[in-house]
Amino acid sequence: MKAFTLQRYSKTDKLKLVEFPEPSPQENEVLVEIHSASVNQLDSKLKSGEFKMILPYKFPLILGHDIAGIVKKIGSKVQNFKVGDEVFSRLPDFHIGAFAEYVTINENFVALKPKNISMEEAASIPLVALTVWQALIEKANLKKGQKVFVQAGSGGVGTIAIQLAKHLGAFVATTTSEKNFDLVKRLGADVIIDYKTQDFENILTSYDLVLNSQNQETLEKSLRILKAGGKLISISGPPDPAFAKEIGLNFFLKLIISLLSRKTRKEAKKQNIDYSFLFMQANGKQLSKIRKLIEADIIKPTIDKIFPFEQTNDAINYVESGQAKGKVVIKIK
Repeated sequence: MKAFTLQRYSKTDKLKLVEFPEPSPQENEVLVEIHSASVNQLDSKLKSGEFKMILPYKFPLILGHDIAGIVKKIGSKVQNFKVGDEVFSRLPDFHIGAFAEYVTINENFVALKPKNISMEEAASIPLVALTVWQALIEKANLKKGQKVFVQAGSGGVGTIAIQLAKHLGAFVATTTSEKNFDLVKRLGADVIIDYKTQDFENILTSYDLVLNSQNQETLEKSLRILKAGGKLISISGPPDPAFAKEIGLNFFLKLIISLLSRKTRKEAKKQNIDYSFLFMQANGKQLSKIRKLIEADIIKPTIDKIFPFEQTNDAINYVESGQAKGKVVIKIK
């Protein structure tokens, strides 16, 4: 099979298209012929080595976390899937490899593809939708009538977060550029702030939840718009001790992470705000619940561009440019 590989951590190196043997599924795995994959900021951060401390990968590495495709083989103990099933998945950490023609996946991380969307649309969903599900439902327990601020509403995570928050009955504010106002309004945003000309800190007040995906300055401003008892969930850092414990880091790394987030946690505590860092986990059962929301037209994918497989490096460059509205997808078959 053909696959795009990374030979070392680098911000500038391009992925190389090479030949690999087609993988064989183990007893609890399915072999999926990948039709489409999507590119995430996480792929770029892994490529540059930004997460090498907590996700130490071996090389050569096939990047890519999101796939949609067709099951071609199943392991002897697979119970929930059969050959020919159309599926989608967020590949689990340390077993990624979406920028390829085939991948093996433990069935616990796989779900049937929504029937009402294309392979390209299905590939755009898993990582961002699971991130939003785990933030709004698992961590925040978002309730009807609560106010939530979703940063970067026209991005991959933002477009899904607005839709899920509205489905849960929340009042949603978001930031984007003026050219994307129509998009986020269509998704359900109640308050839209032009981040180029307006400061959300001067507009929003007494919010119950912030989903932070931007830099430290934005995070600090976000603390100030929350009511006492509110929650700030960050998917862009800094990581907190609970995260370090959750993924089983050693004492030294736990100490480093504690120091990285100390200032943020101290400020949050002073304002009686619950701060937490979310590093999304692959989860097939949650993805199946998301599939039902998609089939009910409650959540709709937002795709900016689709690149052919041969232009995988161009797709990564486009995501890194920060211009994408929604998701960027690679069409493999």
